[in-house]
Amino acid sequence: MGSKAFVANDAEWCYHGGELVRLGDVRLSPATHALNYGTGVFEGIRAYWNEGRGTLQVLKLREHFERFERSCRMLRIELPLTVDELCDTTLEILRRNASREDTYIRPLAYKAAEAIGVNLRGESQLTIFTVPMADYVELTGLKVCVSSWRRTPDTSIPARGKLTGSYINTALAVDEAQRAGYDDAIFLTQDGHVSEASAANIFLLRKGQLLTPPVTADILEGIARDCVMELAEKELGMPVLERDVDRTELYAADEVFLSGTGFQIAPIVEVDGRRVGTGSIGPVAERLQNLYFKAARESLDGYEDWTVAVEVAEGARQ
Repeated sequence: MGSKAFVANDAEWCYHGGELVRLGDVRLSPATHALNYGTGVFEGIRAYWNEGRGTLQVLKLREHFERFERSCRMLRIELPLTVDELCDTTLEILRRNASREDTYIRPLAYKAAEAIGVNLRGESQLTIFTVPMADYVELTGLKVCVSSWRRTPDTSIPARGKLTGSYINTALAVDEAQRAGYDDAIFLTQDGHVSEASAANIFLLRKGQLLTPPVTADILEGIARDCVMELAEKELGMPVLERDVDRTELYAADEVFLSGTGFQIAPIVEVDGRRVGTGSIGPVAERLQNLYFKAARESLDGYEDWTVAVEVAEGARQ
């Protein structure tokens, strides 16, 4: 039930301290500022294995690093690499690790000063590592609840930045949901409108219209969210309406599904013990899920620019 955990391998290559090193050789002091105060930012990027081509297809690589750079600016974190260099370094890590399976890439930038004191001063550090990752959640239908924890407002912690400390909000909601027997939680904003799931954006189908909360609803401006909106309009002829969504619309919807790099396209079949639609994956979510995976593995015409290919020869691990 709920999300799964995927373990990093100490023997894998990563970027840290300005060079490529083995993950197991990286050491952090317990006095590291980000560990004590949550002053870090991160991204989650997926690379999909294409067996026929012998390549990893890295999905929306540049878009993720552009968002990463914006998040760093929020916390005054100085990056040692440009967006182009971040992309190139990531591709080299993937080549060296030579994973022939779906892989998750985690860039992490943080305040590295070994000092006590809450501020945004001091040196920054950058690490990029990879982890093999299959499906993070079940894609055949999630049962979720509306959390008693409200989404942290952008006026308190920037919602559109992927800040490490802000994920305490997520952890509290997920823990509550899973202890109550649900797979995940849905956040409401401070004024009671639907925001997003624990770590994914949300879409609803109502009366033939696809809806999603606006970027002003304290959501992360999701890259997978943009993918869904593009696919819905171009392939299904269904433009997505961004507007405030009430909690009870989740109960009245014909379909509800989540989108995110980790979650991918994950249909919801139950909210607060109430069946969504027929109680099984709806046709729109199923179609979008299929299209998304085809585009991610570069087998959908017209979406080749979504991915960057990394050739992985068998037995090429360094």
